[in-house]
Amino acid sequence: MARTTVVLLIFGLAVSSALDLDPELNGDIELGVREYQRLNKLRHLPEEFFSHYQNVTLEDLVPEGRLPTVQDLQCYAEFTQLTAGLATGSLWAFRMIDSWGSVPAGILKGHLKDLGHYDECVAIEQTLASSHTLLGKYCLANLPLQPLMRIGVQTAVCFPASCSASNMDTLLRRVLKQLVGLELSDNQTLVRESTCKTSEREAYDAVTIFTIVLLSVFGGVVALATLYDYFLCEDQKKLPALLKAFSARANSRSLFRITTEPNPNVIECLHGIRGMSLIWVCLGHDYVIGITSPNINMYDVYTWAKTPFMNIIYEGVFAVDSFFFISGMLVAMVALRSMERAKGKLNIPLMYLHRYLRLTPILAVSILLYLKLLPLMGDGPLFGNWNFDSYDSCNDNWYWTLLYIQNYAADQQCLVHAWYLAIDMQLYILAPVLLIIVYKWGKKGAAVILLLLLALAAYLFGTMVINNNSLINSGGREGPDDYTDDLSHYTHNRASGWLVGFLFGYFLHTIRGKTIQLSRPAIWLGWITCLVLLLTCIFAMYPYAKANAKTLPILNEAFYVSLSRIAWPLGLSWVVFACMQGYGGLANSFLTSPLWQPVSKLSFCIYLGHLLIQNLNGGRTRVNTYFSNYDIMLRFWQDFGFSVLLAYVMYILIEAPCGGLESLILPNRRPAPQPKLQPAESSLEPHPSPADVEKQAPDPVNGSATASAPSLECKTELQANEEKEGNTSS
Repeated sequence: MARTTVVLLIFGLAVSSALDLDPELNGDIELGVREYQRLNKLRHLPEEFFSHYQNVTLEDLVPEGRLPTVQDLQCYAEFTQLTAGLATGSLWAFRMIDSWGSVPAGILKGHLKDLGHYDECVAIEQTLASSHTLLGKYCLANLPLQPLMRIGVQTAVCFPASCSASNMDTLLRRVLKQLVGLELSDNQTLVRESTCKTSEREAYDAVTIFTIVLLSVFGGVVALATLYDYFLCEDQKKLPALLKAFSARANSRSLFRITTEPNPNVIECLHGIRGMSLIWVCLGHDYVIGITSPNINMYDVYTWAKTPFMNIIYEGVFAVDSFFFISGMLVAMVALRSMERAKGKLNIPLMYLHRYLRLTPILAVSILLYLKLLPLMGDGPLFGNWNFDSYDSCNDNWYWTLLYIQNYAADQQCLVHAWYLAIDMQLYILAPVLLIIVYKWGKKGAAVILLLLLALAAYLFGTMVINNNSLINSGGREGPDDYTDDLSHYTHNRASGWLVGFLFGYFLHTIRGKTIQLSRPAIWLGWITCLVLLLTCIFAMYPYAKANAKTLPILNEAFYVSLSRIAWPLGLSWVVFACMQGYGGLANSFLTSPLWQPVSKLSFCIYLGHLLIQNLNGGRTRVNTYFSNYDIMLRFWQDFGFSVLLAYVMYILIEAPCGGLESLILPNRRPAPQPKLQPAESSLEPHPSPADVEKQAPDPVNGSATASAPSLECKTELQANEEKEGNTSS
C-alpha cells in the first residue's frame, strides 16, 4: 500500500505539470500552441514513416558510431521485404502499417497513449521467398514532445521481429527530426526492448514444469479424496484424517460453516474488520492500476486527486495497520491464556515451527504462480510491464521472501505485498519476549512495552526530521531515494500498530469474563474520540492536496506519520471493545454479519492472490480506458470476484491440505481424547487472514476449528475433540 500512495502522489504532480498549472508555464501559451501544431504533423505517423523509408539503407537502421551486426543485416533484409510488400500491395505488409497507433486525439484532455492493434501486429507471420518467416514485433514508442507534453505521448509501432528496439529507435529519431525538427539527446530513448512483444513464446523451463506438476498432483489427490468422501464414506466421522485433510467436500463445509449463536467471549467483529480491510487494500491497488492505465482522460485524475474521496484511497495503508493491530491483539490474548493454563510455560520452538509450516506452503506456491504461471495466463501490449511485480526480482530474491526477511535483505522484493508477512513474522518472533514480560510483571511489563512503542515512534519522527526523509514527498527531498520503502517496510518503523494491538490484547485478557458498565455520555465520548482518530488519520492530508502543495513541511509530515500509526489502532481498540461489551450498536451489527465469515477465512489466500488477478486483467488491456470512480468500481468487482475464486481454489488445493498434514505430523498437535472445555475457552484464537495471519486451528471469532495461522499454544482441548469428531478444517 505504500507504493499506492507514492504512485498516486507522483502521478498527481506529473499531471499537474502536464496541465500547465505551474505558474512558470502560465505565460508560455504561445509556445505551447506551436508545440501542439508540431504534434499535429505526426497524426499520420505510419504513412509518413514508410513513405520516408521507401528506399531504406543499412545506415538508416544502425545508430551512429556502431558497426552493423548480423541482427542489423537480418533486420535490413526483412525491412526491405516489408517496403517491397507495401509497393506491391501485399495484405500482410498493410496489416503491419494498420496495427500502428497514432498520435492520440484528445491530448489536451490527457489522452496520451494509443495502443494501436496489438493482436494484428503479433499475428503477422509471412513466409518469404527464401523460406524465411517474417514475424510482426509490437512495441510502444515514446514521443517526448516538449514543453507541451511533460509526461510524453506513447504510441504503438509494428516492425519485423528481427529488428531490435535500437533499430526502431534510430529510424524513428530520423523521421521525427525531418517531420517536426525534433532533436533528441542520446539519453532519450524512444523505443525500449522491454515494451516489445512477438508471438514467439519461450519453452517451459524446469521450474514451470515443476509448478504445473505440483499443482496437478495436489489437484489429483484432492479429487480422489473428495470422490472417496462423497461416494464411499457414508459416515463423515469415520473418514480417515489423511483423506479428510485433502477432501474438498470436508474443507468446503468447514470454510462455509457460519456461526450465528451468540457467545459473550467471541470477538465476532474481527470478521468484519478483516473483510473491510482486505477490500480496502484491493480497491487501493485497483486505483493504482486504473490511474496508470491508458486512459483517454488522464488529466481528470488531477481533479479527482483534490476530492475528499481520494484521501480514502490514498490512505489505504491504514488497512495494513488494521491487520497489524488484529495480529498483535490475538497473539497476546491467545498466548497469555495458554501460559495461564501451562503455569507460565511457552513452547517457543513449536510456536515458530507451527507458524512457519502454516504460512510458507501457500506463500511458496504464490511465488511460483506469479513467477511462472502468470506469464502464461495472458497476453497484451501492457502484459508483464505492470506496476507491481518484476519477474527479475522474483528470480533473484524469492528465497528471502520464504525466509521472511526480504524487507531487510533485498533491495527489490518478490511479491511486493509480501512485505507485510515479513514484518508480521518478525514481530511474531519477538512476541515471546513481550509475553514473558507482561506475564511476569503484569502492568509494569505493559508499561515497558508502552515505552518501547513511544520510543519507536520517536525514532521514526527523529529519523524523518533529522535526515529530511519523507514518506509522502520523497521525490522532492534530499536523502536516499529508496528510503520511502524503508519507512514503510522496515519492522521498527511499522511496529506501532502491532504493539498497540498487543497492549490492547493484554487489557482484554485482564478483564476476561468481566462486563464493563459505562454511562451513556462515556459511550458517546468513546465513539466520538474513535471517529475523530480514524477520520483525522484519513483526511489530515486533504488540505495539502486541495491546495496543490507539492512539498509538505517535513515537521508536519513527521508528526502525522509517527502519530497516525498509533492513532489508527487506538481507534480500532474502541471499536473492538465497544462491540465486545455491547456498546457497538449499528457498527457491531454490520461487523458481526455472518456474511463476513467466509471472506475472513479466505482472506489470507485473497491477500496473496489478488495482485495476480489485477496484474492479469490490467496487462490484458488492449484498448484505451476511461477513468472515473464508477469505472474503477467496475474493475474492482471483477478483480475481487476472481480473486475470491482463486483464493478458494488455492485454499482447497494447498492451504487446507497442508494445514491438515501439519496438524497430523506434529506429535503434540494430533487429536487426543481430553475433556471438553466451554466454547469460550478457545474462541479467541486467531484465524487466517492477511491481517493477523495467525494460522491457528480454532477460529478466534466463532471457536470452530477452522485452521489458518500458527498458534502460540499447543492444540487446545476443544480443538482436539473437534478434530476427533470430524469438525477440523485444515
